[in-house]
Amino acid sequence: MTRQLLDELNTGITSLGLGLPASVPEKLIDYIGLLIHWNRAYNLTAIRDPAEMVSKHLLDSLAVLPHLGAAQSMIDVGTGAGLPGIPLALCRPEMRIVLNDCSGKKTRFLTQAKLVLGLDNVEVVNRRIEEYRPTKDGRAIYFDLVIARAWAASDIIVASTRHLHHANTRILVMQGKRDEALSAAGYQVKRSHTLYVPGLAAERHLLEITQTH
Repeated sequence: MTRQLLDELNTGITSLGLGLPASVPEKLIDYIGLLIHWNRAYNLTAIRDPAEMVSKHLLDSLAVLPHLGAAQSMIDVGTGAGLPGIPLALCRPEMRIVLNDCSGKKTRFLTQAKLVLGLDNVEVVNRRIEEYRPTKDGRAIYFDLVIARAWAASDIIVASTRHLHHANTRILVMQGKRDEALSAAGYQVKRSHTLYVPGLAAERHLLEITQTH
């Protein structure tokens, strides 16, 4: 089964036009193995079929990779089982990535996944996003990217994370059906991307939200 899943994943990665080190797909399959094991007790995802996890979780997350640009830091808000944060962290080891969720059982899984997968660039935060105010040497920390996958409407994502934005922060909202509605003052939908996800027939879109200057 592992070999078959790896072949399916590699085929999807090729379809996406991504050039990834051979070690990355192997670790992504290791992540799926962890997710399957923990899902029996913790109910982290409604998807039970490993092959579906490859398309609906891994490839869906990897489809966003070309849109990260040169960002050096990112927070994945309401990450759940680590999607898209963990797949993206494996692909971008130089990027500092925070996985945020207010569910203790989910952050326990994320902490274990970070350890097993050797994700030194990842920090797991178990806190409501509105209450998360990171600092370093007494100064507030901001993020180049804020990403959310099916977590909330765009206005809620912007309002809940506003304190984590610097002037050039990009907010990436992963969606099924395209919804460009945004009323948050001082913000705009700069771009809307239609995402191709191998093996997934459903619509997938990505909104890129920035501050108006």
